[in-house]
Amino acid sequence: MARIKVAGRGAVYHCISRVVGGQRLLGDLEKEKLRLMLWQQAAFCGLEIITYCLLSNHFHILVRVPSEVVASDAELVDRTLKFYGPKSLYVQNLQRVLGQQGELPEDLRAGVRQRLGDVSVFMKELKQRFSKWYNKQHERFGTLWAERFKSVLVEDVPGVVETVAAYVDLNPVRAGLVKDPKEYRWCGYAEAEAGRGEARSGLASISGAKEWSEVAGRYREVLMVKSGVAGRSGKEVLSAGEIRRELQRGRELAMGEALRLRVRYFSDGVLLGSRNFVNEMFAEHRERFGPRRKTGARKLRGLAVLGGLASLRDLRIGAIT
Repeated sequence: MARIKVAGRGAVYHCISRVVGGQRLLGDLEKEKLRLMLWQQAAFCGLEIITYCLLSNHFHILVRVPSEVVASDAELVDRTLKFYGPKSLYVQNLQRVLGQQGELPEDLRAGVRQRLGDVSVFMKELKQRFSKWYNKQHERFGTLWAERFKSVLVEDVPGVVETVAAYVDLNPVRAGLVKDPKEYRWCGYAEAEAGRGEARSGLASISGAKEWSEVAGRYREVLMVKSGVAGRSGKEVLSAGEIRRELQRGRELAMGEALRLRVRYFSDGVLLGSRNFVNEMFAEHRERFGPRRKTGARKLRGLAVLGGLASLRDLRIGAIT
């Protein structure tokens, strides 16, 4: 099913892209370069990175797109300067025209503005720039990415965004790389804990707290208490194999257990949120669905712990693996 975007208002998207053939081509150097490009691209496009996780064969980004990116001509030129650098002929031309005329002609202004505030442009340019760097670095040619990126539209309310953010930051735990996500260098939570202001701001935007100590405490509770301990017992969550056996017995997963498995609703559900939100988006995009379908919201099977969350897709096979 084609991804859904909303226009004219802010939105949050969980974006996923995979390396061609599932190959593990991204080592430490490559992930570090992709991390730097990620922040550069977001700053240029005017998007907010809530959190992210870069792994050897795919990456996740949870990003907030504003309803509108407002920037003067001088700010547009400044963004391109920071993005491309002072040696870029494109930047030099923009600077020259702005200096001579005091403003940018409409064609040049539109050329920059059409690249701002759009998740598709953001992902396309990020992947293209990294592919060019990677191929040059490794003396290779051809495609690096397996497919168009996937995206799930996420209702921008704290509980929903926080759940998806925790799912993203727990990727290295699910992969068996670390036991604590703060130990994994290439995820938003670890970068925030290391002191990067932008990474802290992204997580703070879903907590309602202002001081990082409070933000970190609340988010870590989601990651390591609600998501890492079974209820109030203090016992560690079940292993992946044990969780699957419990599922086969018909048992509902706890939140912490669910977030330590691969949940396709977070990557293939098309959109995620309350039933009202999903039905609203369904109505706005009614033409994409068959005439027999009456409503959009579908229950997240096996995830009753997530309460009123619903998805646009009713995943039946391999929804939780």
